[in-house]
Amino acid sequence: LSILLLSLGLGTTLTFASSHWLLAWMGLEISTLAIIPLMSQHHHPRAVEATTKYFITQAAAAALILFASTTNAWITGQWDINFDLHFFPASMLTMALALKMGLAPVHFWLPEVLQGLDLTTGLILSTWQKLAPFILMCQIMPVNSSLVTFLGVTSTLVGGWGGLNQTQLRKILAYSSIAHLGWMILVMQFNQQLALLALIIYIPMTFSTFMIFKTNSSTTVNTLAASWAKTPALTAITPMILLSLGGLPPLSGFMPKWMILQELTKQDIPLTASIAALSALLSLYFYLRVSYAMTLTISPNNLNATTPWRLQTTASTLPLAISATISAMLLPLAPATL
Repeated sequence: LSILLLSLGLGTTLTFASSHWLLAWMGLEISTLAIIPLMSQHHHPRAVEATTKYFITQAAAAALILFASTTNAWITGQWDINFDLHFFPASMLTMALALKMGLAPVHFWLPEVLQGLDLTTGLILSTWQKLAPFILMCQIMPVNSSLVTFLGVTSTLVGGWGGLNQTQLRKILAYSSIAHLGWMILVMQFNQQLALLALIIYIPMTFSTFMIFKTNSSTTVNTLAASWAKTPALTAITPMILLSLGGLPPLSGFMPKWMILQELTKQDIPLTASIAALSALLSLYFYLRVSYAMTLTISPNNLNATTPWRLQTTASTLPLAISATISAMLLPLAPATL
């Protein structure tokens, strides 16, 4: 396990530190190969299927990245990431990195894969695995702007619409991840720091959500309804974290959305900004649905799940406490980030 986790860290760090396309590609490959045993550790057919799907998409994306960077080296004669890319390889790289991260319209693998994993591996997949392609995307950024805007708008809409009718929490989180990445991509072509800020705030919010579901050992919306008997304080805090993911003030999640909308308006694309803001309402609806199921439905309700035992937990709750505080109370720091 420690070898795999260290390789996971190494792969992402290698991509961060590299200024050569081959090295960046190698980092992406190492982190893909390191998470595969973690994904299939429970030898369950669903987990194996999810791992296979993940491997195929990531291998295709990596091959596309290698092809695009080779084409770029062939056209421009150099392998440097920070050097201007040729238009054609740049568009190809954007699509490949979008496939790596699971941006719409190449998002179809993400909900399926996340659904087959346990919550801890799902957490790694939704946060840490997004970092390397995200940083690469930042580095190549002022590329084909219509393509990037298309990716961003489609992702925010798909992330909103896809989660509406879901009962599986992991799929809801997958669609939430798609929507958040859409926001980041939209602003990335104008301001990379702002996109990074959105990612930095998205990570603790997602971490808290996954850890809450792990603490309640629930993977469907129905099983959450019994959580008030199990972890009352956590159940009271959860709606704040979910609404923070939805981007409501005065919670931390409002800060990136507010600044991104401000930046898009400054760049004189009000239509895109309006579509993004309206699609955030769709996401908000399903976060509200989860909050409602968790905090506003009380037993006796005939749950089709077995009621879990109330045992004293052995897991450390400090990380969850820290990330929950960050997810709810970071908004007053907004002037400092500006």
